[in-house]
Amino acid sequence: MLEYHSTIMASLFDCFFLLFSLIFFTISPSSAKTLPFRPNTIVIPVSKDKCTNQYTIQISQRTPSTPVKLTVDLGGRFMWVNCEESYTSSTYKPAKCNSTLCSLANSKVCTTEPTQCSSSPRPGCNNNSTCTKFIQNRVVYIGTGGELGQDTVSIQFYNKNNPGRIVSLASFPFFCGITWLLDSLAEGVTGVAGFGRSSNISLPAYLSDSMDLPKKFAICLSSNYKNNGLIFFGNGPNYEPLTYTPLILNPVEDLITGGSADYYIGVKSIRVDGKKIKFDENLLSVVKDGSGGTMLSTVNPYTVLHTSIYKALLRDFTKKMELKFRSLVVPSVPVPFGACYYSSGFGTIEEFLAIVPAIDLELESADGKNVSWRFSGANSMVAVNSYTMCLAYIDGGSQPWAPIIIGGHQLEDTVLQFDLDKSRLGFSSNLVYKNTTCSNFVDSM
Repeated sequence: MLEYHSTIMASLFDCFFLLFSLIFFTISPSSAKTLPFRPNTIVIPVSKDKCTNQYTIQISQRTPSTPVKLTVDLGGRFMWVNCEESYTSSTYKPAKCNSTLCSLANSKVCTTEPTQCSSSPRPGCNNNSTCTKFIQNRVVYIGTGGELGQDTVSIQFYNKNNPGRIVSLASFPFFCGITWLLDSLAEGVTGVAGFGRSSNISLPAYLSDSMDLPKKFAICLSSNYKNNGLIFFGNGPNYEPLTYTPLILNPVEDLITGGSADYYIGVKSIRVDGKKIKFDENLLSVVKDGSGGTMLSTVNPYTVLHTSIYKALLRDFTKKMELKFRSLVVPSVPVPFGACYYSSGFGTIEEFLAIVPAIDLELESADGKNVSWRFSGANSMVAVNSYTMCLAYIDGGSQPWAPIIIGGHQLEDTVLQFDLDKSRLGFSSNLVYKNTTCSNFVDSM
């Protein structure tokens, strides 16, 4: 399952480095406290990196304030940053073993001996035993132990009419990573922002508790590399009524990671152009060992499917496409995709996408009735060059992390609201078909 990440990068684009810079106003923590600003929503931009297809945000951390660029991991348990290089801050505080913060982070492992330092506390130099936890880069699934600490974090509240507002928290918890843990993360990224459930110190959970925000957040990921989407903590955007499906809690317990923080939903079946595809639907149920089910991911660029599900989807999708595009099939398909088509045979990309067969996930609804989440052409196809588009679903093998992992491409230009109080996911249809996009939300706020 892991090999396709690097292959995608090599075969899709001749990548040149783009740095998405978000302007952050830096102010001292003391002056931040004087601002009469207690929003019920915190809104920050989220960028899409062209080289990696990762989604990144930027915050300010430490004293003096330092911009920190982070890859968004929807199922990550907490924030971690690289402390091995150039971490300097007068407001850094280590988390002492057996402290309330260690319990909050579900950290049950401590350093065996306190480190002896002549300087003020800094990562790795604390003069106290410090609690630690296993931290991961889930883009390439590598991990190591890291110590828990706190430092000042400032987030610029996005509002085009009043861009100088700052939300500042004096003791934001995070774990310290090391340089090699940044492998395969986007250029300029120095850590990961975890948004996962079942965690008291994920970014949404800690902001909610600290700022007394509603326990929900919404993401609207832009498909455009040049324009930002938005992430909403607390109350989300004012948008048309969303369709809701329950969030399912994965029961797995792991002594190393502390259990699953991923967001799962209940898929009942899959349809291509209205026709149900055939595979073992027992795969769709989450069982006691944590296997099975459907999870959402922002670190997987495309949806990953169990081999049996992928083959069934590919078979039925290509049959439907061949009825319409027999002369437009690309004979040599770039890895890791299974079917590609000459989109240049149409007047515009939009005309091509409009007649691509829809892929529908049949889901549980909050009231027990089935609802449908439709992935139309814009979410099902990806451009690999100026004249070719491919089916944006990947064969994950016979033992993927989950039989269905809905990846970033399928989530783009869709409003997704994660309501943790009601344990439900709200989703819109693709905004492109409403003549707007996630990047347009920036201009409307």
